[in-house]
Amino acid sequence: MSLPPEILALVEMSPVEDLLLDLLPGRLPGIQVQSLIREAQTFPLVIARRSGNFGDWNGDERFLDAARVTVHTFCSDPNGDEDAALLAEAVRVVLRDSVNVVVPSRGHITKVKMASAPRRVTDWATATGPVQYADLPTGTWRYETLYDIEIKRWLR
Repeated sequence: MSLPPEILALVEMSPVEDLLLDLLPGRLPGIQVQSLIREAQTFPLVIARRSGNFGDWNGDERFLDAARVTVHTFCSDPNGDEDAALLAEAVRVVLRDSVNVVVPSRGHITKVKMASAPRRVTDWATATGPVQYADLPTGTWRYETLYDIEIKRWLR
């Protein structure tokens, strides 16, 4: 860490992505779990990112973080479309079964709710404005799922 110890002592909650990057890989053997896409990316792949949400933040600034999380599952042919859908379902089960599983130095998920079911999308990322993203390579499939999760902070 390059931050001064006095700053780190002020931190109460871990980034949501860090908790998911520590939690998911051990429960999804053989699957890459990342928060960013690499230059020469291979598949299968799960990308987990905190996304913006509208309205009030529903956490408790002392104990609970609340986040909308977007999970992207990528697979390639043969069977890439079905495999990406099945991988999205596997992530759902892992998140559900990980409620109250403590991730050291990160905290634990206290609640998981699917906000938007897995859906097939054709590009690298979902555009919300006039900028559009490049299409996926031929034979590669992506499913996108939204979750609302609550995370209890790690108590030192």
